[in-house]
Amino acid sequence: MITLRRLCIGLAALSAAAVGLLSSPPQQPAHSSRPNVLFIAIDDLNHWVGYLGRNAQVKTPNLDRLARRGVRFTRSYCAAPVCNPSRAALMSGLLPSTSGVYDNGTDWRPQIAESLTLPTQFRKNGYFVAGAGKIYHELYRRDSEWDAYLPKEGGDPAPTGASDGVGGIKFAPLDCKDEDLRDYRIVTWTIEQLKRSHDKPFFLACGVHKPHMPWNVPRKYYDMYPVDQIQLPPVLDTDLQDIPAAGVQMAKPWGDHAEILKSGRWKEAVQGYLAAITFTDMNIGRLIDALDQSAYKDNTIIVLWGDHGWHLGEKLHWRKFTLWEEGTRAPLIWIAPGVTKPNTVCNRTVDFMSIYPTLMELCGLPIPAHVEGVSIRPLLKNPNAQWNRPARTTYLYNNHAVRTEKWRYIRYNDGGEELYDESKDALEWTNLAARAEYASIKEELRRHLPKVNTPPPEDRAARRPAR
Repeated sequence: MITLRRLCIGLAALSAAAVGLLSSPPQQPAHSSRPNVLFIAIDDLNHWVGYLGRNAQVKTPNLDRLARRGVRFTRSYCAAPVCNPSRAALMSGLLPSTSGVYDNGTDWRPQIAESLTLPTQFRKNGYFVAGAGKIYHELYRRDSEWDAYLPKEGGDPAPTGASDGVGGIKFAPLDCKDEDLRDYRIVTWTIEQLKRSHDKPFFLACGVHKPHMPWNVPRKYYDMYPVDQIQLPPVLDTDLQDIPAAGVQMAKPWGDHAEILKSGRWKEAVQGYLAAITFTDMNIGRLIDALDQSAYKDNTIIVLWGDHGWHLGEKLHWRKFTLWEEGTRAPLIWIAPGVTKPNTVCNRTVDFMSIYPTLMELCGLPIPAHVEGVSIRPLLKNPNAQWNRPARTTYLYNNHAVRTEKWRYIRYNDGGEELYDESKDALEWTNLAARAEYASIKEELRRHLPKVNTPPPEDRAARRPAR
């Protein structure tokens, strides 16, 4: 016979279960043995992040805590120091020198078949593929690769002050809320995907725009970096005197840098970049918190990467568009359940052509034959594993850099060369290429230059300006 007390207990248990069903996050499908992927791209973020230690003044608590959860690479480099070719290479597995996509003015879509791309490979292997924000360059989207993509990001508020920067270097605080900016909306859409119940493993891509210019973010982020406390990067006024003509042409010291010096607003510009980085760090924190609160936390690979570096006066240059350290180095963080260990540092030299094949291997998928990078899974498992492959970066036609743990070698299309001993000259102030004692070093590094140099598409009439 059921007593009143037992009946009350039973009703209470049913009520608690009902509340749990309403409040608990969706459960990871039991059939899914393949890991999910959270793929995070950050635009124009150089190595000014706390965990890399290059810039002590930057505040990136969320990137730092994410780095502590897995493997952080200290020498990670882009395939091209420009948004469009960097992303096209990473997403297709084809080097810029193979595809012929070298700049922002080349539409990558006619050059790279849809069947080759990373989203397509995940999709044909049973993954739900979704994305938001800047994954490819926003000028050239191919929505047919995706099951779902945020259709409209919206724009950002414009600054209301009289000055919005110096020449082409745009920076100014905004009197607005975080949620008024499109990056906040991009991350919110991605978070909504994490809250859903998925009947397939997912490849979820989130691309935030900041710290790409303009560095217009809420004023509170500017306030974190008082101008009178800003530290400028170390710069040598005679830095370009030993650089070949092709390198000087890329640097264009008579352009942005000359204007910044003339304006007297160098510190304000650095303040703007730092503010934009910390705004982005906030959004990364939101995204990681949402993953941690989801049903997918324990079965999701996270890979975070920046598409290239950025100069703020180093080598008398601003922006990207160079083959030097500042223009080519960007963050790379991996968290792979069952493979990576927390708080691991890898000092091996890698480039972002490794991301595609590494994801394929980690997810148990075949690496397509066309992919030109190699998996770095051995380094995720053991960051001190033997590794003899340098990183390669290409900017425009037949201009290449080869980066090992000790050396950076640059060869330009006209035969000009640069060589830096990174162990002694991390700021790359002394070009050793003309010294006879380094001839054998250069010869060894030349072996790693791309063997194929596809000319860019002939029709350049419709090219858009670089951004």
